[in-house]
Amino acid sequence: MISFIRGYLSEVYEDSIVIESQGIGFRVGVPSSVLSELPPVGSEIKIHTWLQVGENLMALYGFATKEDMRIFKMLIGVNGIGPKGALAILSTIRPDDLRFAILSGDSKAIAKAPGIGLKTAQKVILELKDKLSLEEAVEIKREAIASGSANVALDSAREDALEVLTALGYSPAEALRAVRKVEITDGMSAEAVVKQALRFAGTH
Repeated sequence: MISFIRGYLSEVYEDSIVIESQGIGFRVGVPSSVLSELPPVGSEIKIHTWLQVGENLMALYGFATKEDMRIFKMLIGVNGIGPKGALAILSTIRPDDLRFAILSGDSKAIAKAPGIGLKTAQKVILELKDKLSLEEAVEIKREAIASGSANVALDSAREDALEVLTALGYSPAEALRAVRKVEITDGMSAEAVVKQALRFAGTH
């Protein structure tokens, strides 16, 4: 089908964009993470797309990377979550942070999305946690840091702390839950994060 669209950014709306390509304007639904990183109108842009085909509608959804689109597809595979629900989740929590939320069992973070209750968020975690890995999530986050789309200092300290905790014998889920409870500030070392995280390790 339509794997991606490369063209010029023509229009920007609250939850979608229009890309002009070969004289055709494609309206593409996108999460806020894409909207926040758009170039100026008129700039060339490439969006990875997923086409929804229904009895009475056709809709395009777009993502910055293939990996983000994979997360979207995983979300719509969860019973009770359609494309709009998946987009709402990805507009509330960035794809790379969603991976950590699922792995750490943070249903409250996912439930902040409009129309997604706590039970649905728990279902997302239950059905997707075995399809993700901590190593993969950390690597994707590092790529985001390298590309300049993440806070380098804060995320580096967080990831180093995760590695230390898992080396100490904590499970990925335990390590993630503990680190996510630490309020990490600019200039905070990984050692300081670990010390605080150890206070939360093993608790829920």
